[in-house]
Amino acid sequence: MTHAPRRRESTRGIILLCLGIAVFALQDVILKWLAGDYPLSQVMLTRSVTAVPIMLVFVHLDGGLRTLFTPGTKAMIGRGLIMFVAYFAYYIALPALPLATTVALYFSAPLFITILSVVLLKENVGPRRWAALGLGFFGVALMLQPEGTGFEWAALLVLLSGFAYAFSMIAARVLGGKETGAALAFWGNAVFLLLSMVISATLGSGAYEGGATHPSLGFLLRGWVTPTLFDLSLMMATGVVAALGLTLLTQAYRIAEASVVTPFEYTAMVWSVIYGWIIWQDWPRVLDWIGIAIIIGSGLYILWRDGTRAQE
Repeated sequence: MTHAPRRRESTRGIILLCLGIAVFALQDVILKWLAGDYPLSQVMLTRSVTAVPIMLVFVHLDGGLRTLFTPGTKAMIGRGLIMFVAYFAYYIALPALPLATTVALYFSAPLFITILSVVLLKENVGPRRWAALGLGFFGVALMLQPEGTGFEWAALLVLLSGFAYAFSMIAARVLGGKETGAALAFWGNAVFLLLSMVISATLGSGAYEGGATHPSLGFLLRGWVTPTLFDLSLMMATGVVAALGLTLLTQAYRIAEASVVTPFEYTAMVWSVIYGWIIWQDWPRVLDWIGIAIIIGSGLYILWRDGTRAQE
């Protein structure tokens, strides 16, 4: 490919990825908005019921239903379970933390991916990437420093989410050569639907809500309530957002090199700060800004080194 067409594809890929990130940012806003009035299980189940049919359309366009039932189906379902842990932990943490803090801690995922690539894939990581990794976790530690109200344990849920997401990406790297992206996404959503049904059946009555005062526990244990038409449309919108955002991101990575578009995933931080400030008047602390800068800087360096090594 000549330089001009490659540049055009890179530009298109960057635009699509930025659009995908902006769409996904809306899902975080909706979930945080609904967290004070509805249980997580109700939102997740509505999201899943909306998303799965859309994902079936994508499967049809990307090889058909036969791609769902292959020798790797069990592995895809296993990856779906890991993805569920990632999303579930992230969603539970949203009500208790400022949006920008939640998103920044979630971007510990590239750091975990580097560690897991060494442990599981036996990839070689040089001293400079190890140094960037250590610096990134120092940034995480800064953001975990408590304010006068004490340590917020929900921050650990976001780190768990980042770790589980990193694990799922390692699994995707292993499965990606054999399975289609639509099949991987479908089984992830199917697992999400099934487990949402289980959680709804267990906690939907509100029998365990008791005196839960922490925002995260309230979001998890609250009983189902009849939503307003507007709130129901918001819940369904999260499913549309998930499907549309995934399509945009997949297309971005399909037409452009990963090393070119991946750094633009950090535009999620811009949206989280804007939405957090406009809707909830949340503004990151000085330590948070420093931690955000360190996490983003170390993550970008690791991505850059990965791209350099791939070219070599």
